Amino acid sequence: MKKLIGFFIFLFVFSCTEYIDKPENLIGQDKMAEIIAEMAINDQIIFLYPDKNLESGTRYILKSYNIKADDFVESYKYYVIKQKMKGIVEDAQEILKEKDPKAVEKVKKASEQVINDVPRLERR
Repeated sequence: MKKLIGFFIFLFVFSCTEYIDKPENLIGQDKMAEIIAEMAINDQIIFLYPDKNLESGTRYILKSYNIKADDFVESYKYYVIKQKMKGIVEDAQEILKEKDPKAVEKVKKASEQVINDVPRLERR
């Protein structure tokens, strides 16, 4: 019985080493951060101009980086499962901050205003 339990433990340990295989055309983390930053900008453009097409903007971004949509999706899934997406998103945020430093100040001021308004709302 002990041998059988030991065998199952051995199988369990070696069968769970990878949840997902590394994609053949894995996009590097730096390039992935750049693409996500561009997609965030594209998302804001769609917010400002609702009659524009989000999908065509996304296709343009992927085409400009010479990335196939399937490769992006597979890389995205891989990084999410490997729990590396948080770091990639933080890198993308830094890229966005470098592109528009004035936006950083505006976001800080808006955040401070919201924080300062919370106590006033609670008093009512």
